[in-house]
Amino acid sequence: MTRRRESVAEFTLKAVVAGAVLGVVFGAANAYIGLKVGMTITASIPAAVMTVVAFRALRLRSTILEANISQTIGSASTALATGAIFTLPALFLWGIVPPYMQITALTFLGGVLGISAMIPLRRILIVDAHEELPYPEGTACAEVLHATESEAKHGAWIFWGMALGGAVKLGLSALFLIPSTVAAAVPLLPKAELALELAPALFAVGYILGYRQSGVLVAGSIVSALALTPLIAIVGAHLGTPLAPEHTKLVADMTATEIWSKYVRYIGAGAVAVAGILTVLRGMPTMWGALSAVFKGILGSRPGAAATEVEETDRDMPPIVIVVGVAFVIAAAALIPGIFGGALTPVQRAICAAGVGLFGLLFVAVAARIVGIVGVSSQPTSGITLVTLLAVATVFAYEGWTGPGAMAAVLTVGTVVAIAASKAGDISQDLKTGWLVGATPAKQQLGQYIGAAIACWAVAAVILLLGKTYTFGSPEVPAPQATLMKTIIEGVLAGNLPWPLVGTGAGVVISAMLCGVSGLAFAIGVYLPLSSMLAIYVGGCVRLVVEKRRTTPAGEAKSDPGILAASGLVAGEGLAGVFIAFLAFEQWIPKEKPPMVGGVTGEILTLAAGVALCAFLYVAGRKGDEAA
Repeated sequence: MTRRRESVAEFTLKAVVAGAVLGVVFGAANAYIGLKVGMTITASIPAAVMTVVAFRALRLRSTILEANISQTIGSASTALATGAIFTLPALFLWGIVPPYMQITALTFLGGVLGISAMIPLRRILIVDAHEELPYPEGTACAEVLHATESEAKHGAWIFWGMALGGAVKLGLSALFLIPSTVAAAVPLLPKAELALELAPALFAVGYILGYRQSGVLVAGSIVSALALTPLIAIVGAHLGTPLAPEHTKLVADMTATEIWSKYVRYIGAGAVAVAGILTVLRGMPTMWGALSAVFKGILGSRPGAAATEVEETDRDMPPIVIVVGVAFVIAAAALIPGIFGGALTPVQRAICAAGVGLFGLLFVAVAARIVGIVGVSSQPTSGITLVTLLAVATVFAYEGWTGPGAMAAVLTVGTVVAIAASKAGDISQDLKTGWLVGATPAKQQLGQYIGAAIACWAVAAVILLLGKTYTFGSPEVPAPQATLMKTIIEGVLAGNLPWPLVGTGAGVVISAMLCGVSGLAFAIGVYLPLSSMLAIYVGGCVRLVVEKRRTTPAGEAKSDPGILAASGLVAGEGLAGVFIAFLAFEQWIPKEKPPMVGGVTGEILTLAAGVALCAFLYVAGRKGDEAA
């Protein structure tokens, strides 16, 4: 029996519509940004602020609970984008273009599994473990909602950021006004160069991550660009044959980009793979503790609890919804032929379904508890995906299933599990926010289902559009995580990895981890070009300057306008990037052409535009003193 509270507007039409629109916006933007830099941003706080600002601009009366429902639905897209862009582009790299409905189905199934499996854990993790598990993003979002309840003047920074980010992207990639990258050769180091990409989203991601994390990323790229590439060039210059038997071109005749593509990329892949696996192994005690706590909480639940009077603020979706949700995902995976692509046999589909059920439920419980401590941004999604892929690929290899259809099936199992784990982390943060502001959990959970059902179409459309317009692995959409997953699957099923290079990457990242830095962040830096990582680092430096000059005591500011402005830059460039891809797909504009202003003048203007972006973030960040 449910005890209802005094009526407060919560699950209203305008809140659902606002959340659905924001879900499409941030789903598309995060899919684009994730394919570009291999990471996404949480949409909860930007969605909450944008909801409040939009309602006030339209003179619509609203409550804090309506804003919470809107951000819950709007943020559902982030997890879908994360799991999808980490894996699905690998299909394009194999020459397999998945149908739109398959991509949509995979993202939706992963979302449903993550939400359904997380609901029974809410009381155990969110309520009972409140003191132990702070859920940082969820707590921060609750503080922002309370702050915006009285005023939302800093919310305008999101819209300014969207406008600026979109304008810069359009100027670079649609009008081709100035170069998008500035590069300079490094004296004494052959084939080494410093480069900076003018991308609003990269500066913004650096600001969001902060100085420490962005510094670790750029450190990995410096090793790649200024150490590994020159060393390979020096060794290759003294050889009369290619450095690796599978290549026909001499290293001496390669550009820095070619050396990265043929050699350094595999070192980076080895680094990311080993860092991801070691991160999971190192977290095994935490994971075991998470599972133990979950099981103890379930077993310790009072059998008659369901029959007692339950507060409205403690009501979850009915158990039948949870059971049907999980059963639906596993049954769809086992019985619908097109879910995992190709003409799979019933046995192969059953193994895929078993992988989805086993690893999906396991990592949902693990992820939901881990993000309570480290937050969504530090969730080991890459490691979770790698472990799933390695396990399923090993079974396929043992059975002798090594063809393109088998590789696609292994990859798409990883897609569903990655999305489910990401979704569990996302809904956990949202439920924490709801618990702190007095929301109804069942209504938030319904909102998450709605958000997943709507955002899956947008995420799938963006992936398909970018995959058909550009080439995944290109500078425009490097799809770093998916390229790594492709490499791992090929290594297990086909055995064609250059293991000496992969082993070198393992040694590099183990050395970094022994120095106490984040192995996965460092490895991603090794794997990605310096131009992107340097832009992220510049954004991190701006955040450092802002924090050093801030006068508001730590913990007193309720929101950071700099974070809101940075989130706007990410959304603005992401949406503009999708729009430009559509124009290029329809052949209304060229995919690339020389900039109107090139040479030294163009590079100076590019640097000036970068300085302007930094100034924008700095000014927004300094407004944080007024947010207290």
